[in-house]
Amino acid sequence: MEELLRTPLYERQVKLNARMVPFCGWDMPIQFEGIIAEHGYCRDDVAIFDTSHMGEFFFKGDISKSGINSAVTIDIIALPIGKCKYGFLLNEEGGVIDDLIIYKIKDDELMIVVNASRAAVDFKTFSSRISLGTLEDRSQEFAKLDVQGPNSKKALEKYFDVNLDDLNFFSFVETTLFGEYCLLSRTGYTGELGFEIYVDANTSAKLWDALAADGVKPAGLGARDALRLEMGYSLYGNDLSEEISPIEANLSMFINVKRDYIGMSALKKQKEEGTSRLLIPFKTISRRSARKDFEVYQNDVLIGFVTSAAYSPILNVGIGFAMMDLDKFDKTKSFDLRDKRGSIEANAATLPFITKK
Repeated sequence: MEELLRTPLYERQVKLNARMVPFCGWDMPIQFEGIIAEHGYCRDDVAIFDTSHMGEFFFKGDISKSGINSAVTIDIIALPIGKCKYGFLLNEEGGVIDDLIIYKIKDDELMIVVNASRAAVDFKTFSSRISLGTLEDRSQEFAKLDVQGPNSKKALEKYFDVNLDDLNFFSFVETTLFGEYCLLSRTGYTGELGFEIYVDANTSAKLWDALAADGVKPAGLGARDALRLEMGYSLYGNDLSEEISPIEANLSMFINVKRDYIGMSALKKQKEEGTSRLLIPFKTISRRSARKDFEVYQNDVLIGFVTSAAYSPILNVGIGFAMMDLDKFDKTKSFDLRDKRGSIEANAATLPFITKK
């Protein structure tokens, strides 16, 4: 049995009686007080999430000559210094090897943030596509904390010398925290005002303790999943995979087929000709929620499968995504989400499930 990795905050989380679960090779907290309570802290106030399992690669070299710009869907050359952008590392067929965020630190220096479950595959893929420059996997050097919620700026501002109001969405700054290096990013996976903080292990513990003393509540993977789903954000391994393209995942808004990168030809064809299936958001008609891999039926005909689902405390219903066979799916009619234990009625929905002011 593979031994699970632990973040620098593991012992603190155990002392808080967090419910720990295996997640992408890590022992991670799924909840502390409870998913609904932690969801509320983030939506209404501020919460802190330990996301130190994420991977961080650093590239240094000539971006235009190295091959890295054609390795991903993001046009890194056009990305301004101090900005970051969401995109994909694709295979030749347009399937998603990983979704990621690239940070442009300098004209010749990048940080690439990847999913924990794909870090080894990603590093091998990037290495095979880059002909010049250096690529380092520095994931073990960094811890990562996400401070999210309408009061996140208020909670953090006394710990930084930079003006947090100057950080626009998908902007970042290199600064210090408790005298140590910190990359502070105005990003998040919740749809709320929030910041992602990349620091070393000791600094992450200091910030966790300081915010806990200030009354900031911790939140786990369960609340994070409900929060991201309410905003319609995808999760790799569920809504995205090497067998699911961004077009099929209903993420065409992130795809530019006018520039050259690996997988572009396949995506261009899908955009022009359409796909036989599409990821469809849904709401159940009750508080009951489906789970990943529930089968979807309409008029007793199998038409798809659930990729992600959760209960939404805001809407008081189940929400999620299902990959639907478009030839069989009638979006004007309800459908059933089934497993061996029963069936849940649902209807197609629009994204995001909730609207933030």
